[in-house]
Amino acid sequence: MQVKAAVVTELNGPWHTEVIEIDEPHAHEVKVKMAFAGMCHSDEHSRVGDMTAPPEVLSFFGVDSMFPFIGGHEGSGVVESVGSNVTALAPGDHVSVSFIPSCGKCEYCASGRPFICDLGATTLAGPMISDGTWRHHLGEKNLNRYAQLGTFSEYIVVHEASLIRIDPWYDLRAAALISCGLATGFGSAANRGGIKPGDVVAVIGCGGVGSGAIQGAVHAGARAVIAIDTNQSKVDRAMKIGATHGATNTLEAAFGFLSELTSGKNCDVVILTPGRLTGEMIEEARSITAKGGVIVATAIAPFSQTTVDINLAMFTLTNQELRGTIFGSVAPRVQIPRLLRMHHEGNLIIDELITQEYSIDEVNQGYLDLEAGKNVRGVIRF
Repeated sequence: MQVKAAVVTELNGPWHTEVIEIDEPHAHEVKVKMAFAGMCHSDEHSRVGDMTAPPEVLSFFGVDSMFPFIGGHEGSGVVESVGSNVTALAPGDHVSVSFIPSCGKCEYCASGRPFICDLGATTLAGPMISDGTWRHHLGEKNLNRYAQLGTFSEYIVVHEASLIRIDPWYDLRAAALISCGLATGFGSAANRGGIKPGDVVAVIGCGGVGSGAIQGAVHAGARAVIAIDTNQSKVDRAMKIGATHGATNTLEAAFGFLSELTSGKNCDVVILTPGRLTGEMIEEARSITAKGGVIVATAIAPFSQTTVDINLAMFTLTNQELRGTIFGSVAPRVQIPRLLRMHHEGNLIIDELITQEYSIDEVNQGYLDLEAGKNVRGVIRF
């Protein structure tokens, strides 16, 4: 079957539309007609090499390069057909994708942590996780798919472990954004951050993931939520979805209002959700964190980022914590339906965060707009 997809064929190359060939689903696989795909910053990280694994890691997946690959790991659609042995999905079902597949059998799944399922090791590149063969082709070349998904395509063939059935009355556009960014941010605050009623919270980086973190903090009962972003328009938007204070950098917050707001205590929780996480940001976050406070590193850092700036003496003497998180440390099969219901009932803001819709032929422009600070979230409508 021939379909249009947005691909990158070389490091730092542009997103461009290609007609690709996809095969029919094999056992445990599902073909989905895409409705929407979210344009998350993480796909750009792979295009520019921040999330390109070294050759010795890629060889484990049976490939020597990330390229060419189909982008996209946020999305929603309708099941078109299923392969043999698929038991949880049928044609016509509405689905959200999950960029972390969950097998339900490994130690992490069995202990209630499917967000770190062993299958996650396969998501950067390589063939289908079902049988180690390929379904997506560009001419004579096999195509990698971002997060074993590649949602920047009119149709996708994926393992059933990467799909979550959702009720048909839920908004598919909202489902696309909840499938990664919004849910990750929300969980970073409400779950991994451990926010309690009355806490003061700072969110550094107020794009799509940060917008989820702000709302997660509000729903967890924070008495104050500080939105920090170098782009003033994103701070302004954050103030409309629950942030109580705003600043364009941590110094502005620290010397402007934080001391009075917290009686000199600083923030109970600081969540890092910039477009690109770098080592020096950790100390910036720590410097506005209270004694006994928590810093949550949510954003993606380059694989080559192996150093962190932190005042270790103060970190130790003030009993602070630094926590990593993926998908907000919540099970996707729990969180996605839960947040969809919240949106359906008017308790989660999503539509106002979508600054532009694009066609499959406009993906490159969408990421140029993101880089220019014009987008909180761009969405591909199929």
